[in-house]
Amino acid sequence: MDGAGSVNGAAESGGSGADGAVGSGVAESAGAAGRRGSLPRGERLADWADGRLGIYGLAKANMRKVFPDHPSFLLGEICLYSFIVLILTGTYLTLFFEPSMVEVVYDGSYEPLNGVLMTRAFESTLEISFDVRGGLLIRQIHHWAALVFVTGMLVHMMRVFFTGAYRKPREVNWLFGWTLLFLGIITGLTGYSLPDDLLSGTGVRFAQGAILSIPIVGTYISFFLFGGEFPGFDIIPRFFPIHVLLLPGIMLGLVAAHLILVFYHKHTQFPGPGKKQESVVGMPFLPVYMAKAGGFFFLVFGVLTIMGGIAQINPVWAFGPYRPDLVTTGAQPDWYLGFSEGLIRVMPGWEINLWGHTLIPGVFIPFTLFPVILLAIGLYPFVESWITGDKREHHLLDRPRNAPVRTGLGVAWLSLYVVLLIGGGNDIVATHLHLSINAITWFVRVGFFVVPVLAFYVTKRICLALQLRDRDKVLHGRETGTIKRLPHGEFIEVHEPLARDQLYSLTQHEQPRAYEIGPLVDAGGVRRRVTVAQRVRARLARGLYGPDTHVPKPTPEEYLEHRAHDGHDDHGGHGGHGGQVGHSAQEELPERPAQGEPQEVTGGESRH
Repeated sequence: MDGAGSVNGAAESGGSGADGAVGSGVAESAGAAGRRGSLPRGERLADWADGRLGIYGLAKANMRKVFPDHPSFLLGEICLYSFIVLILTGTYLTLFFEPSMVEVVYDGSYEPLNGVLMTRAFESTLEISFDVRGGLLIRQIHHWAALVFVTGMLVHMMRVFFTGAYRKPREVNWLFGWTLLFLGIITGLTGYSLPDDLLSGTGVRFAQGAILSIPIVGTYISFFLFGGEFPGFDIIPRFFPIHVLLLPGIMLGLVAAHLILVFYHKHTQFPGPGKKQESVVGMPFLPVYMAKAGGFFFLVFGVLTIMGGIAQINPVWAFGPYRPDLVTTGAQPDWYLGFSEGLIRVMPGWEINLWGHTLIPGVFIPFTLFPVILLAIGLYPFVESWITGDKREHHLLDRPRNAPVRTGLGVAWLSLYVVLLIGGGNDIVATHLHLSINAITWFVRVGFFVVPVLAFYVTKRICLALQLRDRDKVLHGRETGTIKRLPHGEFIEVHEPLARDQLYSLTQHEQPRAYEIGPLVDAGGVRRRVTVAQRVRARLARGLYGPDTHVPKPTPEEYLEHRAHDGHDDHGGHGGHGGQVGHSAQEELPERPAQGEPQEVTGGESRH
């Protein structure tokens, strides 16, 4: 009894020993709980989440990340926000759409189609358009958002390509973006096929014809997809889960992975003073970047809503339900599929009969060429890395003019796309411009081979001309428009020397040397073994970085010589910047950096 009383007394008085420690811990916990109870509800919720998820450490590591600011970076955000709009509007439409090919007789609000036989899918589309509150607006926002999404991805990838943002360590992110573009095209095909109207049914028929052209197995694949002879009764019910569940789920995962890698690698940035490979100069993620991003999201959403409200798109009631024996006049696919249709429309109608099988290369070759061209885009970063042998990390972007061959290849691909887009709409071009459809078809056939080559050559020459202009600017300065007469009667234009930040921006880029095989015979007179891969790599490297692919940057010696000459002749004691001739050229004009050597600038947030 006494022992029990002494123990209780020790506990109550907070005595020493293990029991005392327990009592002290309980008291401290109670005190902490009392302090938490006095905090605002939001902070208590944040403390609760931090104890289970560690959000404070995560936020401290990522919420203050720096993002550079440039208008071209908004292209990726347009893709993201239009994708969010697609998910929101698509979820709403899913509540009312019925993906069934059961045939019904229409008796609804749109009187011109009353009594017409149609599928339940087309009937539910009409009900969404005319009977569901806001249904037509949501349908059109969804369609416009799909077009903007694919357009934004293509333009965003072209920005990444022309500036070299796909280089190490972002090759995987380039593949994620390429896969998103490819899946976006397929999702668009399945999406506009769901209403089962005459226009979308024509597109499905086009796809079925391409599938039938696959040798040997094409017929079996078609029967499997359509559940029998075209159009069957299974294609719309099968497209529906693919369009609303499978493809969006994959794309959502890819978007998340893409954004995670952007956070991990940090954002690329255009070159300039204070910007280098090891640092990022810009605004913090919170609160500046998030505030701007939130405002831009509502801006994109607002523009898409205005487009959906005032710009009619895909009026299925005007086309009517799909019938295999009919086709709409001027049937055209969405622009991102015009590439593939153009390939097939201008291809000669070749057929080959072998051992009882009919081969149709006039359809099969374009059908396979479309993904092959897209595959070349996806693999380009790895091919370029193999050609150059460059294993360094690149966080600074290139000016397109400083990579003439790469820029020429990109413009050549875009010109090929435009030519084939004309081929995909050859009937529309012929009727609207009063031209012969045969002439347009032959123009596309010849242009397929000629136009990309011309576009490449012209683009490369323009890039070299721009490099020459930059070199002249660095050496002579900016044209002021002021004409001066010299004592001996000569008239000259006064040039104003560039500021140091402008000089750096124009001369910071690297001009790597092309890979070379080297001497074929070593010092001992033994002939070296040179593989075919080495020869191919050397030839490609010469085309990518050979002497005719760049204009040499001015050296500090050339810069000082021209500055001294210009300061004597052009300025001749005249004020302004004439006194800057005495500055060190090393301070104003950076040396050409060696391979892998960072450029000497300061400022920004460390990348590592």
